[in-house]
Amino acid sequence: MIKFLLLTGLLLAGLSLPAQQEGDQFFGAWTVHDIRLQFSQPGYWDSLTQNYKTDTYMRCDVSVDGQAYPQCGVKFKGNSSYNNPSRKKPFRIDFEEYAADQTLDGLKKLVLNNGFKDPSLLREKLMLDFLQAQQIAGPRATFARLYLNGHYWGLYTVVEDVNKTFLKDRYGNKDGNLFKGDPKGTLTWKGADPSPYQSDYELKTNETANDWSDLLRLLDVLNNTPTAQLRDSLSRYLNLNSWVDYWAAHNLFVNLDSYIGSGHNYFLYHNTETGRFEWITWDVNEAFGNFQMGISLPNLKMLPFTHIPQPMAQRPLMNRLLPDPVFKQQLADRFCALLPSFTNARLDAHIDSLATLIRPHVYADTLKFFSNAQFEQNLSQDLVPGPGAPAVTLIAGLKPFIKTRHDALQQQLAAYGCVATAIADPPARSLLRLSPNPASTYLFLETPGLAPESLRLLDAAGRSIRTWQPLQQEQQTLELEGIPAGFYTLSVAGAAQRYALKVLVLR
Repeated sequence: MIKFLLLTGLLLAGLSLPAQQEGDQFFGAWTVHDIRLQFSQPGYWDSLTQNYKTDTYMRCDVSVDGQAYPQCGVKFKGNSSYNNPSRKKPFRIDFEEYAADQTLDGLKKLVLNNGFKDPSLLREKLMLDFLQAQQIAGPRATFARLYLNGHYWGLYTVVEDVNKTFLKDRYGNKDGNLFKGDPKGTLTWKGADPSPYQSDYELKTNETANDWSDLLRLLDVLNNTPTAQLRDSLSRYLNLNSWVDYWAAHNLFVNLDSYIGSGHNYFLYHNTETGRFEWITWDVNEAFGNFQMGISLPNLKMLPFTHIPQPMAQRPLMNRLLPDPVFKQQLADRFCALLPSFTNARLDAHIDSLATLIRPHVYADTLKFFSNAQFEQNLSQDLVPGPGAPAVTLIAGLKPFIKTRHDALQQQLAAYGCVATAIADPPARSLLRLSPNPASTYLFLETPGLAPESLRLLDAAGRSIRTWQPLQQEQQTLELEGIPAGFYTLSVAGAAQRYALKVLVLR
């Protein structure tokens, strides 16, 4: 469970807020952005199509909300979202591909997704907003009207790229290996030779060094450690909290086009500060049960929190850990902590606000995959897509999905001690004590009844500013040198508990 300690009524002259982080202004604005692509090449569409086969950027002048970004790189992206007959293709923009040091609000790249299979055009934004609110690692999202050579091409979901900028913001370092679990990142063991893995995963950083030894070491421990020692051994190489976050969130939203279903769509980052891999979400456009894997929508809404796809041996990170009763309880506790925020009372207003924001631009989108009536219906009703629509038999309405999914999980989790319907205080033995607060040079943290596994200081946008390796004791001394003045959140994570404490740092 989570306890929030809030500082209120404290006004200090001259207090400065945390420094602006890359992308905060762009992703934080409550607006639909304008993105305009201007191609000078004759037959640019045919060239983009040809370049898709070679994964090559084309030169393009880009403007975002009236600001010019000349000589960017633009290309098509995606798999099923690209391979459909519509001309509303997904894009990737690289502001630095042909122009050095050119960024948008500090961002080097943007991903533009086309809303394939989603009548509401809200699934990706809703899930990524939820992850941000729960401090679960993943990109941010917003919306944009896209124009190609002056023609309105439709409403797109704009997603933050997971790259070195993302890593530096979230973890405070960016030099470790970043692996993408695509196209078949099942984490199974194929021996000590890296060659068989290079067709299953993509190394996104340090490509010249091309050293896969850290990933192979992780896979060796995961697949070959005796069950009795697995959790302890694996925790030295993988931040298990970040994995539990991913598992719980993707099961909660029934996003099966992921490791917990199809076996891909994630990143692993080897954090150079902790020496462990961090698990990062990617590609959630199939949330709310839209990637069905042969399971009916009513059964997807009731999906067990312990669901592992067949064959289970192809998901060793699930199949090998779940029999461990300590880990299973940790997973159940994480689900229980998320449930109070996954309710109609908490999410319906956000759905309505976002729908109001994008509605005129959805209606004006003549290339979208569904009708205006289907957009409206899918906010609150399950939808039969009809002829010519993407191949799913029934598309979950957002609001009824939330209610049914919440109630199903609450019933499943009752056997694991999850009875709360709202965020509750932790038991008295686990109350945390933080002093001084406000702080300047050091924080002193006492955690009676809790052995912390990770300590992170997060800024107002949820970025990781600093991490500390906890001592195996109930008292921690946290050094704050170099951290700007402002309000922060101290995230304290134990094996089966999480706490978030508000901190005011003075300078």
